[in-house]
Amino acid sequence: MSKLRLERHGITMYDEIFYNLSLDELIKHETSQETPANERGVVTATGAVAIDTGKFTGRSPKDKYVVNEETSHDKIWWGIGPVAPTTNNSDNQQISEETWFYLKDLALKRLNGRKLYVMDAFCGANPDSRLRVRLITEIAWKAHFFKNMFIRPTEEELLDFVPDWTIMDACKISCPQPHRHNLRTEVFIAFNMMERMTLIGGTWYGGEIKKGVFSVMNYFLPLKGIGSFHCSANMGKEGDTALFFGLSGTGKTTLSADPKRLLIGDDEHGWDHDGIFNFEGGCYAKCINLSPKNEPDIFRAIRKDALLENVVLNEKGEPDYNSDKKTENTRASYPIHHIDNIVRPTSRGGHPSKIIFLTCDAYGVLPPVARLSRDQAMYHFLSGYTARVAGTELGVTEPKATFSACFGQAFLLLHPTRYAKILGDQMDKHGAHAYLVNTGWVRGKCGVGQRMDLPSTRKIIDAILDGSLEKAQFETMPIFNFQIPTALAGVDSAILNPRNGWVDKADYDKTYRKLAEMFVAHFLNFTDTEKGRALVDAGPQLNGA
Repeated sequence: MSKLRLERHGITMYDEIFYNLSLDELIKHETSQETPANERGVVTATGAVAIDTGKFTGRSPKDKYVVNEETSHDKIWWGIGPVAPTTNNSDNQQISEETWFYLKDLALKRLNGRKLYVMDAFCGANPDSRLRVRLITEIAWKAHFFKNMFIRPTEEELLDFVPDWTIMDACKISCPQPHRHNLRTEVFIAFNMMERMTLIGGTWYGGEIKKGVFSVMNYFLPLKGIGSFHCSANMGKEGDTALFFGLSGTGKTTLSADPKRLLIGDDEHGWDHDGIFNFEGGCYAKCINLSPKNEPDIFRAIRKDALLENVVLNEKGEPDYNSDKKTENTRASYPIHHIDNIVRPTSRGGHPSKIIFLTCDAYGVLPPVARLSRDQAMYHFLSGYTARVAGTELGVTEPKATFSACFGQAFLLLHPTRYAKILGDQMDKHGAHAYLVNTGWVRGKCGVGQRMDLPSTRKIIDAILDGSLEKAQFETMPIFNFQIPTALAGVDSAILNPRNGWVDKADYDKTYRKLAEMFVAHFLNFTDTEKGRALVDAGPQLNGA
């Protein structure tokens, strides 16, 4: 244990240290009757372990803080306080170094003297730019989650492992009197770029660990000119690589898990001079309504060593994937090798030729597929649009638009246009083409039309990837100026131009324009830079329409 040098992190006392346990050992710990009930897992009928994350069943992006210190002050895309532009909508709330040390002291008082799990792993499949990450936690299942999600070092690599970044997960404590320390609530996920550390308090949700590391990669890699993107990636038999961008619920994980192609990764990737590389060593899939018919690869991946979060079990210990009793955001983490069709031995691919932006448009006015120009691609990448049903209350069917810059706004520590510039430069350099794919509603808005069926979406994705889409005849949609095919094999032509599928054409036109106005208003967030202003004309044009 002396080799770990935990005193560098402030851990000077401990009851017992469990270092980089195997999954079998972690499962034994997390399911032991000696483990407190609120952190104990249950082995399900599939062999996976099911746990509950407590009160928080999703991330708390509004409780994310970044220390305003000298090394990062001029680089962070600040979202609150005197350094933030008035039109800014960043999630990067600043805290002082004084507050940081207060929170760190709280975490250390909780962790010191306890039984601790210490896990070391890599983030990034490219050795030239990967991050060595250490997790320190009291909770066995969180160590399991970490081991599932990140790249495991060899025994030889662990001998001289010195972390580049450390996560102190003190989820059992929270901040008393948060307003006194300029915090929104008692929960905190705090980053210190100079100290290279994350503090977590008040929330047990595993995704804070995963996305926190992604946020850190989103800081360091673009400063080196390397792309860092919230996307999945896969590879065809000829070595052709594709990227899939999209917010939760748009189909990013499902559509990239393609039996005809090899998966590189399902969520986070870098793009450098060699090509695409996965950040992670595992997958984190949504489980709600999971079925072997629609998502066979993910369904089969949930077996021994997988970890289920907040999934309801029936009396036989079988997961009920259709139940949202605990949350709609039920999740499964599993090692990437649980997917049969993966790129081996390293999760890397060449430069992508196809880039797909996924949206779930509950307004039902965007086309199932559109070909984008380079500037349109940058515009829609910065917009990061999707729309969901506003709620589950009976009779409430009006959609709610969501815009998340670069399809991952909560994880961006730098200004979004920095990521867009890298994406655009890489597309230009390597001849990549971009497409918008709507997995949402057709023939009407939510409550009137129906959800785009998965087989038709897969036909569209196939046509993009095999190049047959480019052989279609195209027409131009007004306002957004999308290029859309008039016919596509295996897809009902009546829905390719969404207006044709609506019975009430006047309602379509009104809703379509309303959505365009939302895009225009949101894009004002990026006109504080020259790069953003240069892309305004690539968005919806309302004058004269």
